[in-house]
Amino acid sequence: MRLALVILFTFLIFQISEAEAQCGGFGKNFSLTPDVSFGNSYRKSLSQNFKPYGACVVEKAKGHPVRLGQQSIRFEVKTGDCGWDKDGKWSDCKTDRARHELSGRRHSDGEYWYGWSIYFPEDFVQVFPTKLAIGQFHQHKGHVVWMFQNQRGGYYVDDQVVGITAHMRQLLTQDQMVGQWNDILVHANWTHEPSGFFKVWVNGELGWHHTGATKSKGKKVYQKFGVYQSFLSRYKKRNKTDTVPGQVVYYDEIRTAKSCQKLKLEDLGYDCVNLVQQEID
Repeated sequence: MRLALVILFTFLIFQISEAEAQCGGFGKNFSLTPDVSFGNSYRKSLSQNFKPYGACVVEKAKGHPVRLGQQSIRFEVKTGDCGWDKDGKWSDCKTDRARHELSGRRHSDGEYWYGWSIYFPEDFVQVFPTKLAIGQFHQHKGHVVWMFQNQRGGYYVDDQVVGITAHMRQLLTQDQMVGQWNDILVHANWTHEPSGFFKVWVNGELGWHHTGATKSKGKKVYQKFGVYQSFLSRYKKRNKTDTVPGQVVYYDEIRTAKSCQKLKLEDLGYDCVNLVQQEID
């Protein structure tokens, strides 16, 4: 009897540990499998009150959308999913926000390449005028410099290098965004000098090319991605409700490297020589 209980207990512990590894779990770090990501490591942004369902590595065999391979990562935000820092310096609960995001390692100045694929389910609900961020490049102890947003519909890149929105560019319409995978590629030269640049390709086509400073002097940049709702009260006021709809977004093939070739884009159907030769008309 005791042996049977020990075996059952061990099995339950293994199941719980496996679930924590695949979903949010209880720690600050979050491990992405090689099937989903390479080139960086990640932790939870605002780890306190980060729900287990907030970020989960999911399986194609179980009906989830996957860009390549057998896995992707699913983010979900529900009403009330606000977190805070362990040291108490920031709280989404006190600032009209909700999120489940992961944050990557900080980078020194210089050139970096980033790639990710993103999928919005058919039943994805817009929450405008609440602001929805679906990817950021932030600065350690500084402001966000680049943000990807949903806005009134579609997928936008938002230039906030100076601390507020300087330029906003639509990369995908809402119809192009929902119900299908879209591949995003970024080539950035992180610097406060005029020699900086920030380029964005969407499905192999150059959609944005900024030249000039890409960050603040003395700050290190890091990537964040997930689902991040800000100014929840705007939606509540407009729609006369106490809740904001939940949202689900999938990511896959999240890659970071110092060169395009090291992103290994051939398995996604892209050629680095063709990409770097493109210009915006």
